[in-house]
Amino acid sequence: MVVPGSQHKLYHPPEGLQKDAHVPDFNCYLELYKKSIEEPDVFWKEVASDFYWKKPPTGQILQYNFDVTKGNIYVKCMEGATTNMCYNVLDRNVKDKNLGERVAFYCTTSPFNLTLSYRAKYHVCISISILSSGVCVTGVRKGDRVAIYLPMIPELVYTMLACTRIGAVHSIVFAGFSAESLCERIMDSQCSILVTADGVYRGEKLINLKQIADEALEKCREKASATVTRCLVVKHHALRTQDGDVSNKLSQSSVNLSPVVFPVVQTPWDAACDVCWEEVMGQVSEQCEPEWLDAEDPLFILYTSGSTGKPKGVLHTVAGYLLYTSLTFKYVFDHQPDDVYWCTADIGWITGHSYITYGPLANGATSVLFEGIPVHPHVGRFWEVIEKYRVTKFYTAPTAIRLLMKYGLDPVQKYDLSSLRILGTVGEPINPEAWHWYHEVIGQKRCPVVDTFWQTETVRDAECQSRMSTFPFFGVEPTILNEHGEELEGEAEGYLVFRRPWPGIMRTVYGNQERFESTYFKKFPGFYVTGDGCRRDKDGYYWIAGRIDDMINVSGHLLSTAEVEASLTDHGAVAEAAVVSRPHTVKGECLYCFVTLKDCREFNRTLVDELKRQVREKIGPIATPDFIQNAPGLPKTRSGKIMRRVLRQIARNEKDLGDLSTMADPKVVEVLFNHRCETAS
Repeated sequence: MVVPGSQHKLYHPPEGLQKDAHVPDFNCYLELYKKSIEEPDVFWKEVASDFYWKKPPTGQILQYNFDVTKGNIYVKCMEGATTNMCYNVLDRNVKDKNLGERVAFYCTTSPFNLTLSYRAKYHVCISISILSSGVCVTGVRKGDRVAIYLPMIPELVYTMLACTRIGAVHSIVFAGFSAESLCERIMDSQCSILVTADGVYRGEKLINLKQIADEALEKCREKASATVTRCLVVKHHALRTQDGDVSNKLSQSSVNLSPVVFPVVQTPWDAACDVCWEEVMGQVSEQCEPEWLDAEDPLFILYTSGSTGKPKGVLHTVAGYLLYTSLTFKYVFDHQPDDVYWCTADIGWITGHSYITYGPLANGATSVLFEGIPVHPHVGRFWEVIEKYRVTKFYTAPTAIRLLMKYGLDPVQKYDLSSLRILGTVGEPINPEAWHWYHEVIGQKRCPVVDTFWQTETVRDAECQSRMSTFPFFGVEPTILNEHGEELEGEAEGYLVFRRPWPGIMRTVYGNQERFESTYFKKFPGFYVTGDGCRRDKDGYYWIAGRIDDMINVSGHLLSTAEVEASLTDHGAVAEAAVVSRPHTVKGECLYCFVTLKDCREFNRTLVDELKRQVREKIGPIATPDFIQNAPGLPKTRSGKIMRRVLRQIARNEKDLGDLSTMADPKVVEVLFNHRCETAS
């Protein structure tokens, strides 16, 4: 791996790890990559042969058009073949591969631990499929959309797989999002069912998910878009208040029950809409044949921030997602049968979809399903889990690494991390200091660090060596363009684009093909435009520079500045707002907001608190601004466009602003520097 700041020092994996690896050396990688580009049909048919197809794929594997000047954009993978995701990740492992007794998940669902085998998951999933397919009250059918607003508990995975078994399309909303965000996603995808829980603890704080869900459904009704007919509720918080009475939830083996008693909080209930998960589970049998789906049938919708402020419903399809998540998981993490793998992401993000649920299960892997935060009940929580389950592959975010670095070596040294073989990072660039700490302290200088670059839209594009230096994954053909759309050869810097699709790339923006085409293909016809800047060095490594458009990566969560600005300007005191990024020692980036007030309105602490609360309610806690600055005026061009480059420099206290010749009123810069926030608001 190549590490900046060390004279581009190379770090080689241990010989023992390299010897048994699926891709043992760079020459092997080059051979596989060449085959994936020059013989894609042969390459992907070999990958597909590992899975069950009710109707096998025939003909050309990938068909596509990336050029808007030649007609509608489309991508088709294995068109005409039929299969089922749930069958391939559960039935195939239990029946065909004889892995029924293998542990699928070690669930650290506080206050107890739960071990789920593939056979146990298979039976639970079938039961939920009966529930979803209409034998009971919910009546979900193939093609229906199901909104899932759950914490990191087994029922989240059960519900995902139940949807895939009957051909329903799941839309998971991160359980940290607000009622407004949940409402917006339910309305956009016209979900008929919402699955949620009564509540969940984040550290010592109770999040009343059911109350938030009820608020979201009420907002849907107010906007005359009440498509949800039933709300299925898991008694997760209620379970924790019963002092060890875990009822039906622990029908599988469980260990280490906690005597902790949590406060009882009344859960709001509407008998006309709400259905208790635990009650209905006892009414169903275990017989549910999978729905055999076309390869290009939709699998799920996942919303990602959009530069216009409205989240985009990224749609992925059955066969392509199965092939690509299974292959990337196998090769990126060098999955071996005796591995215990742990990805700390939330399933509400694409990382969790791909590398907690579908990728690991497709490979028959044993994983850790973690509900909690890294510093609760103590700052050594991550290392405690690694020791307990003898984790071999550990995949987390740079934000978590930077957070845990602050506590020094003592919390790490209390635990045995010798089981670790490979470390991974995801979600944002990792800085050299954090990389070295991760490699030297957690990996004990013997574990390779796999840094990955990818997007909700593309599943996985590349495997990075460190801080975004990378070669492309199999089937991915990147190039770099300048502003005029001309391809740049050799050492170059510009727009990162892709020439062709691979099975795991998004198919469309749900319900808005025009937005799909204009966002990703209009700027440079013939290429998929990532929105990221990129540099290619003399050795051919790609160095990802980050978002070119106005997006901010906070703790690995990509936020739209337009969405935050819209939230701020909804306040009656705010005339205009502009949001930029500012470096943060833990989050990587944080939100720095400039607000211009309406006449006669006063900028004070009360207003700042109101604005923060409004952003939290409309978007979610992750979007809470760290800095809100009074801005009597904003730097604009003569045509009225806000000069965000200048605002970013002001936020970072960078006095050399470069060329300001296009600014309509340069005097505003001095005013903004005088009002600048030195400490968080």
